Amino acid sequence: MASLTWLDDCAPFPDPEAALPEGLLAAGASLTVERLDQAYRRGIFPWFNEGDPILWWSPDPRMVLACNDFKPSHSLSKKLRQIARNEGSASARIRLSTNLNFAAVIRACAEPRETQHATWISPSIQAAYTAWHHAGTAHSIETWIDGKLAGGLYGVCLGRFFFGESMFSRATDASKIAMAYLIRFLSRRGISHIDCQQQTGHLASLGAKPVSRKQFMDLLNQALQYPAPEWGRGEIWQSGELASHKQITP
Repeated sequence: MASLTWLDDCAPFPDPEAALPEGLLAAGASLTVERLDQAYRRGIFPWFNEGDPILWWSPDPRMVLACNDFKPSHSLSKKLRQIARNEGSASARIRLSTNLNFAAVIRACAEPRETQHATWISPSIQAAYTAWHHAGTAHSIETWIDGKLAGGLYGVCLGRFFFGESMFSRATDASKIAMAYLIRFLSRRGISHIDCQQQTGHLASLGAKPVSRKQFMDLLNQALQYPAPEWGRGEIWQSGELASHKQITP
């Protein structure tokens, strides 16, 4: 019978197959960049409430979005076409960028939702992933409307694999627009899958599907055979390219 493993900072992560039925694998250790890197490369991520021990998870099945399976709605597709027509224009109301304000994005993702009284994106999580961002591994996508941050998402890129962490929206479809741009950005750089961690109806509506832990690890291990692509910083086009200029001032 599987049992919970307690870790110190020197102990290696256990085999993900040792996780409890709900996906909980281990507890303890710390949220250093090195520890996070070790975890993610084994398909493990932290998820816990502030004040509790750090809990490490490896769910089975696991929600994964293949970039080719992304399914924007009719209304979102129409909006994306409108945005594309105005790209590069000084009068464009909606602009997309990457890594211009990671700290603001993760703070916004941490804000409680209408159906929630608390968030798992605690100050310690924010500090850990911001440090990972400064190390060049965690990244953000920002949606700007009339010069204000209206939505976005953040996640982690290792090899040719992207781990989606959270998104937020302060305007209709702002986070979905960020997701659409992320998909193009990743595809252009040879990244074909996004880890979505938990199964939700919203993710399923975008094309994500549950896969077994074995399938997930096969995808991850194959992607980790390649170096992470150059990511960059600045405004991005719907084609997945970085703009040759930076008109957005965060």
